[in-house]
Amino acid sequence: MKVSTIIAACLASFALMAANGQAQVQRSATAGAYPNKPVRLIVPFAPGGGTDIVARLIAQKLTETWGQQVVVDNRGGAGTVIGTELAAKSPPDGYTLMQGTTTLAINPSVRAKLPYDTLKDFVPITQTAFQTYILAVHQSVPARDVKEFVALARAKPRTLNFGSPGTGTGSHLAGELFKFMSGTELVHVPYRGSGPALSDLLGGQIQFIFGTTLSTFPHVKGGRLRALGVSAVKRASALPDVPTIAEAGVPGYSATSWNGVLVPTGVPQPILRKLNADIVKVMHSAEVRERLAADGGEAVGNSAQEFGAFIRSEIEKWAKVIRAANIRVE
Repeated sequence: MKVSTIIAACLASFALMAANGQAQVQRSATAGAYPNKPVRLIVPFAPGGGTDIVARLIAQKLTETWGQQVVVDNRGGAGTVIGTELAAKSPPDGYTLMQGTTTLAINPSVRAKLPYDTLKDFVPITQTAFQTYILAVHQSVPARDVKEFVALARAKPRTLNFGSPGTGTGSHLAGELFKFMSGTELVHVPYRGSGPALSDLLGGQIQFIFGTTLSTFPHVKGGRLRALGVSAVKRASALPDVPTIAEAGVPGYSATSWNGVLVPTGVPQPILRKLNADIVKVMHSAEVRERLAADGGEAVGNSAQEFGAFIRSEIEKWAKVIRAANIRVE
């Protein structure tokens, strides 16, 4: 037999094997066999922040539903780029999920180059939660409200440091927007997640943070931090006595954090439908809604189409803010 004939036969055999493998994935998904092994849920932050808290709630409930372990994999760093790239380049078989956040909409505008494309490399499953940010200060900061805080920052420029889960994250942009709209000079200190930033804030190494309600509210409730304002257009149900930043001294200010589950592009449709149905059921459960609401979060759970449209609108919104504030990350 000629070498060319042998090569052709091998290539045909490989193509048939690949086609059979893809067909088997499709048949397994259609037959309801998914998942038949542990599933990884990537969180592009260090443990302890709001995104991580929501992800662990989802992982726990999906583990109970599927009878397969859903493992949270924290991959913080580079303003969520490290974890997001890992998720984008994972096999599109449904066994790698990502708990995305506001940075998916922010990074395309603040970074000159990204190793992934938010809209092309991911398929949205469902939005999972909304959170407002709390402008929370260390107890040593001599400001009791937003107006006093702004006056202090103007009187002592570049002496107040705020932490964030990383450069270009929603928390960072909330701080930059505050600087821009209040006319203050504040120093940004990036961390690998909300947990480390909060740890340094509690220890007095930094003076304040724009922290999500889920991660920050327990420390406010416990008296370890002082809440000066919330970033949403209305007050948080968990903090009814804390005014919005807009009503407390920076008119028009508004910024919120959101989370949602996505998968790499190419995951079979039957798996996409199952993921949406099961995660939406988790987010609509009374237990999860009450758990999030108790700490100022709001469960969502919507269609993939609605989540996709929301991501596109967020990209447009933050692009305008970033251009106005001239924010850029190399």
